[in-house]
Amino acid sequence: MEQGTGNREQGSGGGGQRGASALLALAVLMLISGCRQDMQNQPKVIPQRGSEMFADHRGARPQVVNTVARGQLREDSYFYTGVVEGANGYREEKDLMPFPATLEVLKRGQERFNIYCTPCHSRVGNGLGEIVERGYKPAANLHDQVRLAQPLSHYYYVMTHGYGAMPDYSAQLTPIDRWAVAAYIRALQLSQAATASDVPAGAQVRELKDIATDEGHAEYAQPWTLPATAVQAYGHDLKQGNPALVPANPADPAITVPLSKPAPAAAK
Repeated sequence: MEQGTGNREQGSGGGGQRGASALLALAVLMLISGCRQDMQNQPKVIPQRGSEMFADHRGARPQVVNTVARGQLREDSYFYTGVVEGANGYREEKDLMPFPATLEVLKRGQERFNIYCTPCHSRVGNGLGEIVERGYKPAANLHDQVRLAQPLSHYYYVMTHGYGAMPDYSAQLTPIDRWAVAAYIRALQLSQAATASDVPAGAQVRELKDIATDEGHAEYAQPWTLPATAVQAYGHDLKQGNPALVPANPADPAITVPLSKPAPAAAK
């Protein structure tokens, strides 16, 4: 009898321990559920916000000094800028290509030039493109003395940053394409001023109109006429300013400056 009683006492004690363990587990679960990480409060670094993870409490970490992103080393400064540091410390353009101007480079430059440059400068670069004929500000003539005297990298620099009414074309033309266009501009300048002595010995020189006729496109050698529905350019109204620019030489150059306070009355 005593042995049975002892067994019952041990059994009741084991049940109490199991109950305590269950209560402890339930308390732990309640504690964990109360400390859960909701999805709207994610443990991540958000730009322009603070963070308790770092001692300075800044989520955005400062860049490591002298670190360059992959593909942005740009070690050849002249290739990407078109200028070098001159002896006086100022930027200096050079009449030099950063890589050989092969026939493939010139063909690529011609293709890009015909796409992006001819609307203003025309196919031959004389500044009389189609939109200029319809009233837009005249573009630069690439064959005048000013442009002929400019170094090769000047054209790259203008395509990169723009000049006057011309916007930059850095978004449309990659650096290597800008150099290809610059090389083609120089080749175009040489071709328009070429003489018979520039032709290699034994080479035959033919007129473009003869070539067009032989290829069955005689109409290309004739003056082009615009259809009746084409937009015609009207004469410039100088009172409205020059096309695509603020008035450079306004018709009424009078300048009036408003007074900050009424002028004193004249003495009688």
